[in-house]
Order: sequence, then C-alpha cells, then structure tokens
Amino acid sequence: MTTAVQVRKSTRKPWTPSQIVLTLLGVAVSAVFVAPIAAALFTSLKSEAEAAEIPPHWLPKVWTAQAWKALWETGNITNWFINSLVVSVCVTSVVLTVSALAGYGFARTEFRGKSVLMGIVMSGLMISPAVLGVPLFTTVQQMGMVDTYWGMILPQCAPAAMVYILYKFFQGVPRELEEAAFIDGAGRWRVFFTIVVPLARPSLAAVGIFTFIASWNNFLWPYMVTNNPDLMTMPNGIATVMNSYGIQWAQLMAGGLMAGLPLIIVFVFFQRQIVAGVAHTGLAGQ
Repeated sequence: MTTAVQVRKSTRKPWTPSQIVLTLLGVAVSAVFVAPIAAALFTSLKSEAEAAEIPPHWLPKVWTAQAWKALWETGNITNWFINSLVVSVCVTSVVLTVSALAGYGFARTEFRGKSVLMGIVMSGLMISPAVLGVPLFTTVQQMGMVDTYWGMILPQCAPAAMVYILYKFFQGVPRELEEAAFIDGAGRWRVFFTIVVPLARPSLAAVGIFTFIASWNNFLWPYMVTNNPDLMTMPNGIATVMNSYGIQWAQLMAGGLMAGLPLIIVFVFFQRQIVAGVAHTGLAGQ
C-alpha cells in the first residue's frame, strides 16, 4: 500500500518555468482586477472623515458599517433595485427574441436587399449611443413615454452587435440538420424552435448575460428619460443621493458595491456559459 502511494506521489511532475511564469502572471492580473473592489469594500467600512483622509490608507482604523446604514436610510434602495431588475430583464428578453429571429433570418433565408439591410444593421456598431441620445429622447417624448418603463426599455432594444453574434453562430449550424427536419415535414418555425434554438443555448446565454450587464449598468439613458424618483434605476438613484448630500466617499463606495453585487453574482454562476458563448460566436477568433 505504501509503495502504491509513493508511486502516485512520484508521478507528479514538477512545474515547468513556463507554468510558473503563467501562474505568476495570472495572479498579477487577478490582483489588478480585484484591487479596486477590495479598495471600495474597505472604504465603505470607514467613517466619512477617515474615507476622505489624504493620503488614503487601505484598511480602516475603525471598522464601521455607518455608510451602508446611511445609504439605506437616505435612499430608496429597494425601489431602485426593483426598477433596475424590471428594466434589465425586459431588455434582455426583447433583445434575445429580436436577435435570435433576425440572426437566423439573415443566416438562413435569401431575399432581395438582404446585403443592404444587413449593412444597415451593422452600421449600428459604428454609431455611439451618446450620439443618438437627443433624437431618441425627442422620439420618446413625442410618443408620451417619458417617465415610463417603456421609455427606458424600448430604446435599449436595438441589438446590432447581438444580431451579428447570433448571425455568425447560425451560419455555423449544419444545414443537414434542418434539411432532415424539412424532409420529415417540419416547418421553418418548428425547425427554429426545436433544433436551432437548443443548439444555440451557449450563444443565447452569452448574449443574454452581456445584455443584462449592459442594461443594468446603463446610466445615461435612464437618467435622460426619467425624472420620477420612483422610476430611477440603481445607478441613477445612487448618483442622486451623492448629489443631494455631497460627495461622501464611504457611501459612494457602498452604493457602487451594492449596484455591482448582482453582476458579480451573475458572473460567478454563469461564467461557464459566458466562456462557452464566446467560444461559439466567433468572438474567440473563429
């Protein structure tokens, strides 16, 4: 028994110099990404006077949750969280539906003007959302959707990048699978929902996660189209609290962590889907 254990231990290969270098590089890169989150957490656990000290220091001298308590008392955190969740979930649902249908249509159907229409859709990738702010706001105002959920949701549902991602994925789906279903008597819609959509789950998951994160972090558009405090999303609500009571760094860090916590949870639980979706959508160099 001891001989077998010794044999197993002896089969363990020592680390090569390249593995050591890559491991140290990975640790360094991870530290760079984790450092801001750690700094925000430590700052949120300081008093306001200590958080404003110059030069700053990492660990609090006196640990306190005063900033978190003050943020809950001065801001409507629950309402902001619900608003952000409603807007992000609705935007994600609409984007997934539109992107999947449009991407499959471009990849599998032939019609007159297809290349021109595809070019128009792709031109959306070259236009900054900030440039479209004024015309979008004018349109929303004329439609009477200012200070409404629809006014925040619909302008975020023009997913040129997501259409392209799913378009590239659907191009890689073997046509033989669809042709076999057509021979068996299945129609286009049945083929799409029973064959294509299940195969596209990794890509759809990646598109959904990217869209949810972008919608949750969107500050500019909800800020432009919403004046009602009861409809503010998480980023807008926290910014309002900071403007009303001055720059209080401990509360600002606590609010940032509170707003980013759902995204961290989403990434932790769906990181496999994100990696698989990137690997299947052409974003990894395919």
